[in-house]
Amino acid sequence: MSLRTPPLHQVHRDAGAEFTDFGGWEMPVSYAGISTEHAAVRDAVGIFDVSHMGEVEVRGPDATAVMDHLTTNAVTDLDPGDAQYSCILNEDGVIIDDTVIYRYPDEDEDAYLFVPNAGHGTQMTDRWSTHAASLDADVTIENRTEDLGLVAIQGPDAIGTVDAHARDSIADVGRFSMIRTTIGDVECLVARTGYTGEDGVEVFFDADRSQELWGTFDDVQPCGLGARDTLRLEAGLLLSGQDFDPETEPRTPLEAKLGFVVDDSKDDFVGKDALDGQAETGPEELIVGFHLNGRGVPRNGYELYRDDDHVGHVTSGTMSPTLSEPIALGYVDADHASTGTEIAVEVRGRRIPATIVGQRFLDSLGGEDGSEGDDGTGD
Repeated sequence: MSLRTPPLHQVHRDAGAEFTDFGGWEMPVSYAGISTEHAAVRDAVGIFDVSHMGEVEVRGPDATAVMDHLTTNAVTDLDPGDAQYSCILNEDGVIIDDTVIYRYPDEDEDAYLFVPNAGHGTQMTDRWSTHAASLDADVTIENRTEDLGLVAIQGPDAIGTVDAHARDSIADVGRFSMIRTTIGDVECLVARTGYTGEDGVEVFFDADRSQELWGTFDDVQPCGLGARDTLRLEAGLLLSGQDFDPETEPRTPLEAKLGFVVDDSKDDFVGKDALDGQAETGPEELIVGFHLNGRGVPRNGYELYRDDDHVGHVTSGTMSPTLSEPIALGYVDADHASTGTEIAVEVRGRRIPATIVGQRFLDSLGGEDGSEGDDGTGD
């Protein structure tokens, strides 16, 4: 099957990008090298084409009720222009996907845009439609993935960079909020969200205007999915399909330390009964962050040990460009999940000592102790 391509595919090719298959899309993995692009975002600003992400629109009198039923966080708390990180579960409480929900900044109707991960747009549109029918809900649900372009502009200089081209000040937009404005002559929705651990925005616009929007920032370092992966891991953010996946890594929000996006006060949502049961007994395994105390790079699937006992496995790992040491996420038996626990990672037949630390690696290894798991979005 041929891969889908974003509207900016030829622009990326002309810029010399290397490509990778991500969620069925051929997307740029790097332009100037992952380390260079990573440093640009940590030190100044970089721009990512993330048009491969799904976009699903939900409108109508019952839109809030449907969104609240199918996601774990309290959608009823959102005012126009608010955004919210959340999880989508099956009946067993297992994470199907994570998402950011945006309530459009318009006062005249209940209308939402939510962003599932790449390749999940059709699945989520079907899921929403099926549940809306079972609830006899008055909503319209539309997969907008092909209609909308999406870029992320991230880094300490991101807000000033966008402000230089925007009709309205982005500096006045609060975190996890969005506005309608123009950038250049392109009508946009600009949200103060992102997935790099840095300040910045995500910008939605008509896909037909992609080249014009991208060209507005032709002096900003383009970044590929390689840098996006090292940035999100340094920030301790999870990757759908790797750190959780309903087929290959079935995990609940409690196991993945995403309990902060589960609102227990809601009367009901899909997966609530299963989560309530697990909360009573406690998860048997938990995700942890750790760093290696020797040479080697931990990769997905590598096994974890404590003394001679097998205690878990790696889900994400890399050599941190900012910290210059190998870092990773993985699941371990809950009895061995405390910060400071000494474990070992089996790398190509060798067991390399490692130490469990706060999974917000930039804080736990680069500065003051991090508050692991209190805000998995990193924003």
